[in-house]
Amino acid sequence: MKKFLALALVFIMVLALAACKPAKPDPAKPDDSQPSGESLAGTYDVTVWCAEAAKDLFQKQINDFNANNTDGIVINANIQPVSEADAGTNMITDVQAGGDIYCFAQDQFARLVQAGALDKLGVKAAETVRAANDAGVVTAATAGEDLYAYPMTSDNGYFMYYDKSVIPEEDVDSLEKLIADCEAKQKYFAFDCANGWYVASFFFGAGCVSEWKTDADGVFVDVNDDWNSDKGLIAVKGLEKLVKSDFHVNAGNVSNFESGAAIVVSGTWDFEAAKGLLGDNLGVADLPSFEVDGQQYHLGSFNGCKLLGVKPQSDAKKGAAIHKLAQYLTGEQCQMERFNELSWGPSNSNVQASDAVKANPGLAALLAQAPYSKPQGQIPDAWWGVAQTIAEEVKQAEGEDALKAVLTNYYNKCQALFDLFGSTDYIFVGAWGGWDNASSDYKLTEADGKLTITLDVPESDYMGGRIVPIGTWETDLGYAQVTEGAELMKEVDPADNGDNNIIFAEAGNYTVTVDVEAKTITIVKN
Repeated sequence: MKKFLALALVFIMVLALAACKPAKPDPAKPDDSQPSGESLAGTYDVTVWCAEAAKDLFQKQINDFNANNTDGIVINANIQPVSEADAGTNMITDVQAGGDIYCFAQDQFARLVQAGALDKLGVKAAETVRAANDAGVVTAATAGEDLYAYPMTSDNGYFMYYDKSVIPEEDVDSLEKLIADCEAKQKYFAFDCANGWYVASFFFGAGCVSEWKTDADGVFVDVNDDWNSDKGLIAVKGLEKLVKSDFHVNAGNVSNFESGAAIVVSGTWDFEAAKGLLGDNLGVADLPSFEVDGQQYHLGSFNGCKLLGVKPQSDAKKGAAIHKLAQYLTGEQCQMERFNELSWGPSNSNVQASDAVKANPGLAALLAQAPYSKPQGQIPDAWWGVAQTIAEEVKQAEGEDALKAVLTNYYNKCQALFDLFGSTDYIFVGAWGGWDNASSDYKLTEADGKLTITLDVPESDYMGGRIVPIGTWETDLGYAQVTEGAELMKEVDPADNGDNNIIFAEAGNYTVTVDVEAKTITIVKN
């Protein structure tokens, strides 16, 4: 997230939306029991990807599984630190080399299904998961009618941290009063409206929906989105009040309290840091309401989660054993342990109802926000690039007609995305926005029998990128294929550039032309 781009967002696309469809998982997977009646007893070498902070606890829980399962399964775990944010990209880059079991953020789900990186749950496991976890997380792990992952957390939402020495408690329910408090004290209101995840708050508050539908292969086939409507107009009128304030900043980390912020919209992951910065002055609350034409609208939010995936296995016995481990690791006992030791918010309904969870200030604020939140279902990664420009367009808009034009522009970009889903075309993936950032992906178009793109390379720490077919990294074109314009690239030792990236020597506007058949690239600076 936290992405910005002004160039041709209608053509953005993410690696998730693969053209090369993998073989579909076996649709007739009746359960997770022993294949052909065989015993699952044995020792299995299993690569596990989880967050660095969770490594020791995962090892302890796997040891407990080994000691207590009745199937004679012994898991020899190689636990590797891979963040939930990076797991999806790493898996689709090379599924074969990826973790056998891995934790990932739900917004990576669709592309993992499409890449064939998730093994469908059996009937019995799916029944257990649906019964034990909250419905929103179950939906996030579903493609078509089937479950492809195990719910692990339900804490990826946001609420409001505030400095009680600046913000009176009686003002926390009113966006207008909060803005006025910040302006009067010359303190900042940090709400990352340049991020679609957060800007959705205003639209959900006004009663809008944005629900994307995938088929069983994870390909997006339809959307129910009414942001371009009278309700959407209410949303942007509320958003306008915030983004046009001189004391609003597009930021979402509590470290902003150190640089003059009085309010930061963030999530449970920031609680300990916020407490350390503000101490007794820390206030935590659900989001406020905004007023349009005399009516109050409580800001909404996304409610997301983290999931646990199992990679399809060629050895059916090993696959069944790993599924049993995955079900254990996401069960009630393990979720309670992770809450106690790591403060991860549970998806298991029984753990959510525990007194300990209810007493956690961050999770309590998330619970207070829950009635106004919407489960983050499957969303195309390209949508984030579309939604991230709304706030800036609203900030520049003057008058109601201009606000309506912002909504029309958003609608047209969303519809244009469907022209790209399933495409076999190439994109230039720019690293300056992050490899997972749809807004730094540029679709090449055909011209005179070759593929071409004109793009702006911004000043950044790493002005690199490469050309890949949409949805795969298996065939990439980069610095090794540049036959003309090599002088425009930064000189890099090939040993330090094993990813074949084109690294531009300086920021600027470039035209990149690709002869796919000859596998040559020409670069011209405009």
